[in-house]
Amino acid sequence: MGPRTSESDSKEVKTASGGRYGGQGVARQRSCSDGSNYGTRGLHNNSSSSPVLYNPKSVLKRPVSTEELQTPGGPYIKKIFTIMGDAVGWGFVVRGNRPCHIQAVESSGPAAAAGMKVCQFVVAVNGLNVLDLDYRTVSKLILTGPKTVVMEVMEERNH
Repeated sequence: MGPRTSESDSKEVKTASGGRYGGQGVARQRSCSDGSNYGTRGLHNNSSSSPVLYNPKSVLKRPVSTEELQTPGGPYIKKIFTIMGDAVGWGFVVRGNRPCHIQAVESSGPAAAAGMKVCQFVVAVNGLNVLDLDYRTVSKLILTGPKTVVMEVMEERNH
């Protein structure tokens, strides 16, 4: 990917599929739909038999409205990712509320291989507009849908 020369909304499409452990040979963490992480798969946690939970603060620098995301010629560009989930999941966490954003991306997961990044705003999941939905509803759409998910996101031009 090189620098963009057009001021119009651009559309980038990336596809990725994850093999076992995202193709990196490293065990990935399994994520809950609410953004919490369970302990690493395949490794034993000697300190406790319960899962390790971690819930980070928002990665967003400021609130963004759905109107701001949809403003023609605005500071956001559209990107589309087709992500094939693996045995662990898709490798990203959705958070936020109207609009939702990408809170975390597992570096060895299918989403990272497709080019997904934190701070992108989720516009559509499998063709369904989700700008006015909360993260729990968006997560449920992803988790109950097909193994391959098509995500339309908006990203800041200078990000």
